Amino acid sequence: MAEPERTERQRLRPAPLLFEPSEATSDPEHFFDLESIEDPAELLARSTELTLAFRAAADRATEFQAVAAAQLADPRRFDRLTTAAIAERADWTEDYARKMVDFGRDLLRDGEPETER
Repeated sequence: MAEPERTERQRLRPAPLLFEPSEATSDPEHFFDLESIEDPAELLARSTELTLAFRAAADRATEFQAVAAAQLADPRRFDRLTTAAIAERADWTEDYARKMVDFGRDLLRDGEPETER
C-alpha cells in the first residue's frame, strides 16, 4: 500500500510524546513538569535525567532506522528500494541513506538491535 503524500507542514511537525498528558502539551511552558521544580539542584538532576533518557532513545531509534534502511535495501528483496528512495522516505540525503544502510547491515550482522525478521 502506498504511503499517502504528506504535506510540508505535516512533515516538519514533531511527533507528540506519548507519555506527556495531552492537556499539558497545549501549554508551551510545560515540559515534563520541570517548570514547577524550584530547587536548582533538583532541576539540574531531573533535566539531566531527561537529557540522558532522550539521548539514549534517539540513539536507539537511529539504530532501528538503520536496520530498517538495510532491510529495505536488501538486494534479496524483490521490492528492494534504492538509497535514493530510502532517503526520500526518511527525509535524508542520499549519502546519509547509504551510510545508514551500511550501519544497519553492520547491526544486523552483529545481531543488534533485537528485531524480528
